[in-house]
Parts: sequence; C-alpha cells; structure tokens
Amino acid sequence: MLYRTLGKTGLKVSILGFGAMRLPMEGDAPPGTFDPAISVDEPKSVDMIRYAVAHGVNYFDSAYMYHNGKSEVILGKGLKGQRDKVLVATKLPVVLARAPEDFDKFINEQLTRLSTDYLDIYLLHGLDRGSWPRVRDMGILRFLERIKADGRARHVGFSFHDDVRAFKEIVESHDWDLCQIQYNYLDEHYQAGREGLVYAASKGLGVVVMEPVRGGRLADPVPDDVKTIWSAANIKRSPAEWALRWVWNHPEVSTVLSGMSTMEQVVENVRTADEGKENSLSEKELRLIDEAAKAYRKMFKVDCTGCAYCMPCKEGVAVPMIFSAYNDLFISKRNAQGATMLYNMFMSPERRASACIECGECEEKCPQHISIRDELKAAHEALFRPDLKRK
Repeated sequence: MLYRTLGKTGLKVSILGFGAMRLPMEGDAPPGTFDPAISVDEPKSVDMIRYAVAHGVNYFDSAYMYHNGKSEVILGKGLKGQRDKVLVATKLPVVLARAPEDFDKFINEQLTRLSTDYLDIYLLHGLDRGSWPRVRDMGILRFLERIKADGRARHVGFSFHDDVRAFKEIVESHDWDLCQIQYNYLDEHYQAGREGLVYAASKGLGVVVMEPVRGGRLADPVPDDVKTIWSAANIKRSPAEWALRWVWNHPEVSTVLSGMSTMEQVVENVRTADEGKENSLSEKELRLIDEAAKAYRKMFKVDCTGCAYCMPCKEGVAVPMIFSAYNDLFISKRNAQGATMLYNMFMSPERRASACIECGECEEKCPQHISIRDELKAAHEALFRPDLKRK
C-alpha cells in the first residue's frame, strides 16, 4: 500500500480509502444497490473492512445518512480492536440540521454509533452555495473549533457538490484541514473539478476524492466503444483500474475513496493501489483515457462540459449538475438509477430544472451555445420522479 500526506494535517493516509456508502446488501441484490427495504449484509461488510485494514488501508469514510444510519454502526464493528491503526472520517448531515444544538446531537450520536471517543476527520456533508450560508449563520464554525478543542474531532473539513466558484468561496471562508470532492476522468471539469483540486491543494488542504469510478458507472457495465479502447492498451487493466490510476496520477490528491460492495472489489482495489503513484501514467496511457472519456460523452444528450460559465443562476438552478444527471440516463441502466436518485432525493426543488424562469442569461454565457432553457425542460421531464422523496 502506498501512502500520501493529508495536506496540512501531516497525517499519512493510504492512497486507497474505504468508502462505507455502498456496503453489500443481503440476498441477491446487485453490488451497489440502494434499497432501504434491504438490510446491509453485516458479516460480509465486517470481513471487507478487516481485510482492508490488514492490507494497509487506514482511511475509512462514512456519513450519518449512509445506509439509513447503519453504515457508521457497521464500520464501528469492523474496526473494533483496530482503532489505533486507522483514521475514521464521518460527516455532519447539514441538510438535517435545523438549530445550532443539532450539531452536538449529531456528532455525539455518531461517536456512539462508531464505538469511538473521537473522530480523526469530521466533515460538513455536501456543502453548496445554498447550504453553506445557512449553517454558517447557525454558528457551525464555532462548533467546529469547539469539537477540535474538546477532542471529539482532530481535523475538520467539508464534502462538496456545486460549481468551482462556490467551492473557492467555501475554501476561503475558514481555515479548513481538508476537503472532499468528486473527481474522475469523466468529471475532470465538473463541480470543483481540476481547478478546484489544484486550488485546494495550493492552500494546504488535504484533498479526498470521492466517486473515482463514478459510483461504479465507469466500471460496469462498460459500453462496447469503451471496451474497444481499453483493449488497445499495451498494459491490460480493468476499467476500474484505469479510473483509479487516473485519479492517483494527480499529485494534489491525498486519498481516493472507493465505495466497495464486494470482497472481490476490495482485493482488486488494494492490488491496484500498489501501483498508484503520482505522475506514473505515460502520455500514451493518458491519451487512451481521454479517448474513453470522449466515447462516453458521445452518448450524452447535452453537450455540456461542466465548465459552469452559466453559473451562478440567480434563481439557484444547478444547471451543470442537472445536465450531468440527464446525460447519465443515456449511458446505462445503472447510471440512470443514480441520476434519478440524485435529481429527486438529493437536489432541493429550487435547484431543479423546474425552477428555471427562462430569463436566458445562462445561454448568453454558455461557450457551447447550448439551448439551456429547452434542455432544462427536457431534463426535468426525463428525470423527475414524484414518487421519490428528497432526503
């Protein structure tokens, strides 16, 4: 296992982190299934966690809402007797916080769930330009300083889902220890993107990457056009290996979280991590990965690059995020499921396409000359599922 430094914290972290968001489910549920009616397979999950620890993984990430609260409990069981060997990270559910006293309530409950007296990392979950000012004005920064002072959390940061402008504003608003962003070869310029990655690292923040394989969507199923590209490589790697190696190739990345759902995935990713050195991919290999990204984009409905020049929208509509979800509908069934969940369960109504007032200002700024107003209508019609409730 290779290790890197987690920014200004000075902590040495395994380049492969264990993301406890997609633990195996009981029965015949496919890997990566999200279904509240199905229970997490606890014995399999514990075995996977312990295998990871035994093979050098020392960064474990969870959140209050993962698996309806069961993720933290199972992670605590999997790490029993090994707490001194690992770094435990979890997240405050910003979306559920209604009053300042909720902050203490959540972290204390999470410490109990995880069977630990302290957290190595405590993150504000899923900050964006809407949620950040709300919790900031509730006194979240005073709370973060307090839990560092009283020992409940050693280091603090935030995970993020919005455009790079909002990301930079949040980075500048506090002396954060680290951040967590979505980053993969298909989302190089989406949300915080490469610009945000380099910016955060330049400020001394550790950078934790989530969704390196886009929730498994860059690994299975793989479109035939992309399979052809991978088959042309001199060194044969699985699609998941290509995706992970691309992220690890960036020296600004501290660790990469993989939401592993099977023991086979843990074994493969641990093996791949042995070769995940920075700047280790050749120019030919990088061109190959770029070809794969272009092949995926040809399947897209909207030619949106995620540059976010159209943002901010004065009504708060999350245009690049909506188009990313819309495009995911046309790649595979698995992508489509994730897209509809994102749009309906994790995106507030004021950020959906239906909130567009058709002012047209975004179209004037779009370098791709997309008919944004028309495409937003089409995206909403395709994505909106009234039977799915926002968390």
